[in-house]
Amino acid sequence: MGEQKPLAPGEAWRAVAACVLSTFALLAQHRVRLPKERQAMRLRFADGTSAPVYRETRLGSGLAKAPCTLMVTFRLRLVHGPAHTLFRTESLLNTPLFVGFPGFTSKLWLAHDERDRYRGVYEWDGPERAVHYARSLWRVLALVSVPGSIRYAVLPGLRRDDILANPGLANGPASDDDAAWWRIQGTA
Repeated sequence: MGEQKPLAPGEAWRAVAACVLSTFALLAQHRVRLPKERQAMRLRFADGTSAPVYRETRLGSGLAKAPCTLMVTFRLRLVHGPAHTLFRTESLLNTPLFVGFPGFTSKLWLAHDERDRYRGVYEWDGPERAVHYARSLWRVLALVSVPGSIRYAVLPGLRRDDILANPGLANGPASDDDAAWWRIQGTA
C-alpha cells in the first residue's frame, strides 16, 4: 500500500469544499440513492473482527468503469457505548463529504467492530481518484479520530460486490498482518 498520509491541508480542504458543492447538485438531481438491500449484512475480516452494514449510499448505478475497491478505517475519539448509535444516526449528514468526489460510485457504511473501528467499503472509479479521496478525507477524519487510527487500502480492478461475493479475490498473502483489517473473509 505504500506510505499513507493525508494531502496537504490546503489541497485537501479545497477538494472537500468542491465535493460539498458537487454533492448539492447531485442531491438536487436526485442521483444519490440509499438502497436498503445490504443493511444488516455482516462482514467478517481477517483480523477476527466483524461489523454490520448500517447504510449504503450509491450514486446512479453504483458501477465504476475502471473499478477499484477502497477500504477506509478509523476509530472515533470520545465515542463509546450509546454514542455509537448517535454517530450512526448523525453520519447521514456526512454524505456531502464524499458523494461529490470525482469517481465515487458507492459506499457501504459499517458500524463499529469489536475494536471500536469504523470502516467504509467503497467502489470507486479509478484507483488514483480513490487515493485522492482517502488522503483528502483523512483531514476531516483527523478532527474526530484517535491519532494513528486512520488507514486505507485500494484494491485496483476489483468491484466491491465481487469481493463480497467471492472474498478470496482480495486476499493477499496470508502472512500480511497489516492487511488483515481490510481483508474480507465472508459475509453473513
